[in-house]
Amino acid sequence: MVTTTFCTSRRLTEPPTVLIRLAQRDAALVEERRSLTNDLAAAITQAGFARHFVPRRWGGTAGDFTSLLRSSASVAEACASTAWCATLYAAHARLAAYLPEQAQHDLWAETPDVRIAASIVPPQGNASIGENGWTLSGTWSFVSGIAHADWVLLASWTQNTAYGEPPSGPREHRIFAVPRADLTSVDTWHTLGLRGTGSNSVQADEVHVPAHRSMLLTDLIPALTTGSPCHMVPFPMVAGLQFAAPVLGAARGALHAWVCEMKERQWPGGQEVPAKLQQALARSSGEIQAAQLLLEQAAHQTDHKTPTALNVAENQRNTALAAEWCAVAVDRLFRAQGVRAQAQDDPVQRHWRDITAAAGHATLGFEPAAAAHAEAVFAHTPPPRA
Repeated sequence: MVTTTFCTSRRLTEPPTVLIRLAQRDAALVEERRSLTNDLAAAITQAGFARHFVPRRWGGTAGDFTSLLRSSASVAEACASTAWCATLYAAHARLAAYLPEQAQHDLWAETPDVRIAASIVPPQGNASIGENGWTLSGTWSFVSGIAHADWVLLASWTQNTAYGEPPSGPREHRIFAVPRADLTSVDTWHTLGLRGTGSNSVQADEVHVPAHRSMLLTDLIPALTTGSPCHMVPFPMVAGLQFAAPVLGAARGALHAWVCEMKERQWPGGQEVPAKLQQALARSSGEIQAAQLLLEQAAHQTDHKTPTALNVAENQRNTALAAEWCAVAVDRLFRAQGVRAQAQDDPVQRHWRDITAAAGHATLGFEPAAAAHAEAVFAHTPPPRA
């Protein structure tokens, strides 16, 4: 392996103040363009998100999940779309660390500050085996942050076969690392919320991918046995955290905006805030704080505990439940605000739309999380004493 000297001083800061300030400034523009601005993309990199989970041998931080949670949520208070892209750039680099060594060299030999987008679940497009690797063709949807990505992880169904031989065996969920320049972006992202993520589709037209730039999804399930702690946790333990973190921040942002709006209102006869609004505030703020505690516990378990079936399932439960509580809390605030929340530029409405979109992500679904949790609990609990 080529040894390269990198600048390792750029670590994820808590909070990333420059990025937050730009996210506040560009929030409306991001929605209008349905994509991050160039300034925001550069600030995401400068804040340390792209290199946060890159292995240290490539100059990355190999950081922890607690700092990612806190930084992501802080950014999402200003703009959930910015936090969503920043968090996924970090998370996708962690996935790329499972690629073969030569593929990692292709990505990070020059710099660890590589923004990686992805569309890996469900598998899409087509991949065919060739003499020197794979050929990708087709379309992949919902590639968040594609406009400012340097590389993209794409997944297709493949079958275990040798070049020139007919396909045989069960199909496999295979992931490929592709330079962004080899793909065409298609403008398909016209949505209610998270508009600024620019989660457009990408097309590949017989794109060649060397054999060393691929791996199976099952390679992500067992944690790496060597390396930094962030690479030694199984994918299911952290999959929900990367999507729930921006939801938490957006909920805190909605709560702050709602309180500011209520303080500015003039109530008839100088009366206090009506009881129904007091109750909305108490319930929603409590639910958001409870959601934060669940996510902090999930991040702490990931950073400090040896993965077991039970704590993996607890993280799945906690992230799904936290997202659900945030969505319920902000929906209550949105409805309690009345007709003023219908204004297009209302900040509570913007956060409500972003949370509604984000909380609907399949990874945050509560039913599969509950099923996984129940299976782990019943398997873990010893039978009653005779």
